[in-house]
Amino acid sequence: MPTAIVTGPPVPGSSLEGDLRSLGFDVRTAAGAAEAETLLASVPGEERVALVDTRFVGHLHALRLGLTDPRFPLSAIPGAVTAQRAGRQALTRAMARENSAPGQGSGNGTLVEGLPDRVTAALDTDVHRPELGSLVAAVPDGPQARNEARQAVAAVDEEAVRLRSAVKARDGFFTTFCVSPYSRHLARWCARRGLTPNQVTTASLLTALIAAGCAATGTRAGYVAAAVLLLGSFVLDCADGQLARYSLQYSTLGAWLDATFDRAKEYAFYAGLALGAARTGDDVWALALGAIILQSCRHVVDFSFAEARTGAAEGPAAALSGRLDRVGWTVWVRRMIVLPIGERWALIAVLTAATTPRVTFWVLLAGCAFAAAYTTAGRVLRSLRGGRVEDGAARALADLADGGPLTELLHRSRARGGVAAAALGAVLVTGSALLWGAGWQTVLAAVAYVICSAAATGRPLTGRLDWLVPPLFRAAEYGTVLVLAADAEVNGALPAAYGLVSAVAYHHYDTVYRIRGGAGAPPRPLVRATGGHEGRTLAVAVLAAVLTASGFTVALTALAVAVALVVLAESIRFWVAAHRGGAPAVHDEGEPA
Repeated sequence: MPTAIVTGPPVPGSSLEGDLRSLGFDVRTAAGAAEAETLLASVPGEERVALVDTRFVGHLHALRLGLTDPRFPLSAIPGAVTAQRAGRQALTRAMARENSAPGQGSGNGTLVEGLPDRVTAALDTDVHRPELGSLVAAVPDGPQARNEARQAVAAVDEEAVRLRSAVKARDGFFTTFCVSPYSRHLARWCARRGLTPNQVTTASLLTALIAAGCAATGTRAGYVAAAVLLLGSFVLDCADGQLARYSLQYSTLGAWLDATFDRAKEYAFYAGLALGAARTGDDVWALALGAIILQSCRHVVDFSFAEARTGAAEGPAAALSGRLDRVGWTVWVRRMIVLPIGERWALIAVLTAATTPRVTFWVLLAGCAFAAAYTTAGRVLRSLRGGRVEDGAARALADLADGGPLTELLHRSRARGGVAAAALGAVLVTGSALLWGAGWQTVLAAVAYVICSAAATGRPLTGRLDWLVPPLFRAAEYGTVLVLAADAEVNGALPAAYGLVSAVAYHHYDTVYRIRGGAGAPPRPLVRATGGHEGRTLAVAVLAAVLTASGFTVALTALAVAVALVVLAESIRFWVAAHRGGAPAVHDEGEPA
């Protein structure tokens, strides 16, 4: 249980202790600095502890923002400071320095005026200071100042501020104007009934899976029901993040579930559409697989560019972007044309209800291809005027590349190619698969791809365009699987390929979420066990060449199951252990997915 140490004599009419208890704190009082230091030392090191000035006047939500956010080891607002386990030593050192300063009277226990603020100033590390906006948090000096502070508190609608702050600051047009105005009220309803963000996230996943089942019926009524349920799933998807912001229930596990379930929902719905189309005699599995490949490659472009951070702050591309951002309507147009998750799911829902799965996939592919070309071109232009990638970012890019044992073996060679080698290898293997299909030519091209992959990552990825290496590897691997499965021309080959790409894509997304959460890449034994991108590509090419079409389908299915079991088991073990081990809570406020 967290502990709040209230320093100073009681203030008549103050609701501070009651407010702190409502936030879950065990409240203890300290009349002097020495007593506060003693109480601080008595609180177990793994528990949250806060120092609060008895004179504090402010909104309850200001206290909540300052004292309960699990993402930050140290946090402070005027009149209060808090530390989690990771920040306890820094808080203890600051308290000791403050009490040992000349004139503080720590020896006789006299009161130190404004102790929490003094301790905050004495901290020797970064302290999070939440943006309070119109919320009040003050330590008034004297009755008149206290009355003025109380009047300021009464003049602000705290609940309205809390609801507004529950909405992500930057989001897509559809989410901002068509979902968030009411989903935030759903988030508040959930909070008042004790529901957690993870429970809402799970409800969103279940709703999307039911939607996929409706789409799989292949009937018009099923498609309409699927569209409605998909939109309902998205509303819940927005509400889980808004609930986390509303009640500050952030967690490492929650961030992972939210990101992972988004991909699972989308991939399951695509599969449902493909199954529904098959019931009417229309095979759209290739289009469904193309949709997840394009979407996954778009995301790895986003992730890699964000890690590299080589974009120039100045230059034609940056200047044009700045000018467009100064015109209000262009901001929303630019957010819409990149098809973030809100616009994308709205498009899928409308097309599912009104058209056929084939039309849905073709429109989706066209929109995602345009969005990918638009964003990637802008980032390439920025990178050309940028600088060298830092060593830490280069390591992250190498982890995103997902090189396996074959790449490690060939790293002993002196070839150094960077993005050029990656592009050459990708063109060779996918081009050969398109031209010759399953055969020795594609196997040789896959061998060349392995060599090019080793050359691409043989040196640190510090070049201006080296952030393109992971996306090129994803496109080569996924694209080769798609082409060879389509070339088999037997029932089940493309669904098996869909399963394999989905399992591998999960592994790649999991790598991203670990890096974003500061946990580093998955362990090398896992990467070696899955073969790395180059090993899997070579294996698929060899299997396609030596097996019959039906045998190749069985092999793809077995490979998909094996990869899924290995990566899911290790991933779930890691994230659950990180959650139980008290890993720092995270919450993604970046670009809409």
